[in-house]
Amino acid sequence: MKVLKNYRFSLFLLSGIILGGAAGVIFGEKTAVVKPIGEIFLNLMFVVIVPLVFLSISSAIANMNGMKRLGKIMGTIFAVFFSTAIIAGIIAFIGTTIYNPLKGVDLTQIIKNLPAAPEAQSSSLGETLVKTFTVPDFLDLFSKSNLLPLIVFSILLGVATSLAGDKGKPLADLLNSGTEVILKIVQIIMYAAPIGLGCYFADTVGKLGPQIINGYLNSFLLYVVLAVIYYFGAFTLYAFIAGGPLGVKVYWKNVITPSITAIATSSSAACIPVNLQATKKMGVPDDIAETIIPLGANTHKDGSVMGGIIKIIYLFTLFGKDMTSPMSILAILGVAFLVGAVMGGIPSGGMTGELMICAVFGFNPELVGTIMIISTIIDIPATLLNSTGNTVCAMLVSRFVEGKNWLSKQFA
Repeated sequence: MKVLKNYRFSLFLLSGIILGGAAGVIFGEKTAVVKPIGEIFLNLMFVVIVPLVFLSISSAIANMNGMKRLGKIMGTIFAVFFSTAIIAGIIAFIGTTIYNPLKGVDLTQIIKNLPAAPEAQSSSLGETLVKTFTVPDFLDLFSKSNLLPLIVFSILLGVATSLAGDKGKPLADLLNSGTEVILKIVQIIMYAAPIGLGCYFADTVGKLGPQIINGYLNSFLLYVVLAVIYYFGAFTLYAFIAGGPLGVKVYWKNVITPSITAIATSSSAACIPVNLQATKKMGVPDDIAETIIPLGANTHKDGSVMGGIIKIIYLFTLFGKDMTSPMSILAILGVAFLVGAVMGGIPSGGMTGELMICAVFGFNPELVGTIMIISTIIDIPATLLNSTGNTVCAMLVSRFVEGKNWLSKQFA
């Protein structure tokens, strides 16, 4: 019953999508009558995304001032997080190259009813970087079209608040309080998600036809295959790098409970306590475990990176954008990495990721709902990778901070 309770929201969300899809197939374009309900839900999410990103990132960084061996640990954590996320992205990209989720799907009717593809604009690399990471006016930061510049500013604010010490503590407390409040607002809005997303999907299927359902099913099956490969293959490799054969043994002996918890709760944040216990049983020093697990729950999500790749490829395929040039591949991997960093550690908290994909690549924000469906159907396996990935990363960080024989010393 407890597991069923934890799954309740996901089941309601999936039920809404399934019923909406069925209504779209049965009633066709008549389902346009419920489109305003779906748009109201999306607009509410659009409004809350900017303060959510600003407050959560700035508050997380503002409270990093009390960590032991901060410099070395944080530098190693960043390197490990970045490396594993890029590996996850590369694996997912290779997977989509071998099997595109929209392969064999008739795109004619789908493309006809989707917002227009972005127009190609010629600009130098320097101009592109300036537009991507900065804005000319402070007020321009607070727009859903400028998420990356907002993230840059939020990081700067968090770092400055932390460096201010006691004088910055009142602002840090305010940011913490604001984060808690905005998360409650998100929670309230998400109560309407089964109805709002169901109505949006009903209208989408009604206009685009059942062909689009095949694309979602293919995306889910591809993701499950990639998740199995990454969970058993990559995590075993990481554990071996961290501690050799003993590392593999210790990791798989202690990761089962965190894995079950991740599947049962579908929440990276909810897994923080059990992950802390597991990493300490793996021999990870307390200060590393207590740093990497809470930080990773918010900023390191290999499963979300893989999901981001599939969403981007989904849109690129629909609009016929180039996916083979070196610049395109780097852009896809880079944005997927950022998607993994900004997605919230709460159930179905990937709304910011979809908006970032659309904003960076210039897609119409209305397409957020189209790829939001993918987030919903892969939520459970993605949470498994997101959450358990932090435990093996804690072992990797220990290896590079404590030295080659760190694990054998712990279990001597």
